[in-house]
Amino acid sequence: MTDKKPDYESLTESILAWARSETNIRAVVVIGSRARTEDHPADEWSDLDLLVVADNPILLIEGVDWLPKIGTPWITFTESTPGDEGYERRVLFEGGLDVDFAPVAAEEMRRMAGKPLPPMIADIFRRGARFILDKDGWAERFRPVQSDTPAVSAPSESDFLNRVNDFWYHTVWTAKKARRGELWKAVSCCNMYLKNLLGEMMEWNARATGGPDVDTWMSGRFLEEWADPKAVAALKDVFAKYNEEDLWRALRATMDVFHDLAAQTAARLKYPYPATEEEKARGLVEAMYSGRGKTLQAG
Repeated sequence: MTDKKPDYESLTESILAWARSETNIRAVVVIGSRARTEDHPADEWSDLDLLVVADNPILLIEGVDWLPKIGTPWITFTESTPGDEGYERRVLFEGGLDVDFAPVAAEEMRRMAGKPLPPMIADIFRRGARFILDKDGWAERFRPVQSDTPAVSAPSESDFLNRVNDFWYHTVWTAKKARRGELWKAVSCCNMYLKNLLGEMMEWNARATGGPDVDTWMSGRFLEEWADPKAVAALKDVFAKYNEEDLWRALRATMDVFHDLAAQTAARLKYPYPATEEEKARGLVEAMYSGRGKTLQAG
């Protein structure tokens, strides 16, 4: 007789049994792909995302003694929630089952009940939220919104210009780090900081082009479906390997993709584009690229 392979259905039953027996736990809500039935539902790679309403949620963050009551944890750690509004506990259970426990204070739920939800919480419930334990009748008060994707406001002109100038400033910063020999910092900025700004511009461009109802999800989710196809095709060239020559190649490619998106977005939003600022930054980057092998004073 072979042991049964761990699965999410069995793990969910174990979570429910644990939650029912804990007076601290007031509700458990499945969110994310395992709560969606039509729009990008769960597949074989999906984890299990849970909101856990607790009288004392800090116990779920600071302690781990509760995990063996559910299953066999292989790896666990805490990280900030999206928006840095709190912490969640990530757990990899036996068999590679990944569960994200996001504790929510019961008192906070009481404050939100019957009022307009914060944008991030509203988006979570709109996309799909399924109460699998509800000791206090929260489900009725937090019934998932069944409306179309809410329109997202375009960035203000000042926010747009600030992001564009932030990008061009950091292209120069990246080039300086490369010339100094700080390859880790240069590659990190190119592959992370500049890419975050590029990703945001792809969101703004998609909505400026297709209208405010275009669903750009969050943090680059399903980007390949909603972003500009030309920009998506160019992404294969914008990430740097850990060597100086490839960094310069990726940096310059990133600059070109960002320019095309930002200039188009500015035109559609009828905002000015900081062409002079871009020209200055490009000039500095190209000068440092051309001067490779020469000494650059640290600064």
